[in-house]
Amino acid sequence: MNNSVYLITGGCGFIGSHIIDELLDSYKNIQIINVDFLGIGSDKSNVRVDKRVTNYYINICDSEIFNIVEKYRPDFVIHCAAESHVDRSITDPLSFVTSNVLGTANLLEAIRAHAKNARIVHVSTDEVYGHLNISDPPFTESSQIDPRSPYSASKASSDFIALAYRNTYKLAITVTRCCNNYGPRQHSEKLIPTIIKSVISGKKVPIYGNGANIREWIYVTDHAKAIIEILHCHNYNPVYNIFGKERLTNLEITKQIISELIKLAPEYNIYNNLNDYITFVEDRKGHDFRYAMATNYTDVMALDYQNNFNEGIISTLIYYLHKYIVD
Repeated sequence: MNNSVYLITGGCGFIGSHIIDELLDSYKNIQIINVDFLGIGSDKSNVRVDKRVTNYYINICDSEIFNIVEKYRPDFVIHCAAESHVDRSITDPLSFVTSNVLGTANLLEAIRAHAKNARIVHVSTDEVYGHLNISDPPFTESSQIDPRSPYSASKASSDFIALAYRNTYKLAITVTRCCNNYGPRQHSEKLIPTIIKSVISGKKVPIYGNGANIREWIYVTDHAKAIIEILHCHNYNPVYNIFGKERLTNLEITKQIISELIKLAPEYNIYNNLNDYITFVEDRKGHDFRYAMATNYTDVMALDYQNNFNEGIISTLIYYLHKYIVD
């Protein structure tokens, strides 16, 4: 893939910045165009300083994206830019519709006008499928779309737009739907950083409802590798599920993180038992109960070689301890 041009949207964010790192480490002579409007969860410092990376701090809803696509005519596009927090979508749904739906359509129009031969991955979420009961089988690419929050509805809408452009305009688009990510650089509003920050601040960790909601987890670099692999495959499918290998209740993962955290930093071991670190709060509106993913395909090798969850959590905790204490 040397000498190729990659356009990454949302590259200053959690997942996008790790995708940029993986591309830089994997391919020598490439050019990466990162477009990010530096909203919540994005930070310029997440992106490696490298002569192969050019940054544009603009909103993909703006007309400037047409000029950027026309100038660089990318060979590959990874669309990560999105508003992605369920709680904020409940209080401010229109901003999610604007960013996730209109932003996606505007980007695809720019590609259709100036880079119609580009290979495109539209990065989405398992939340578009809705949720599962305890005995339901995992979601596959064939599962019904049934979003239950403004966030997941906006992502489902953007998925449909992307697939419509694939069918109508014959753009080479694949939608990827991934489970919960964890790892370095995740924004502090997300579950795992919230747990860590609460503990080291001497505050109790807030858990929605009774903590029984189940989530599936993947280390962020494994997600990034899977996206890049899908981007470069020749026999691509319209949708890929990117699954993780660990499924835990929110209460289970909270207790595991607290336990590992006080081993790494025993000065924060201030309570008699793990339950004392936790406070249960009113459940989120429309809180999805359980997510679980599977796939109809076996051609994404990155998913077979995922990081061990226990090791990934330790490296994540070390990162955040340094970030929140040293920085």
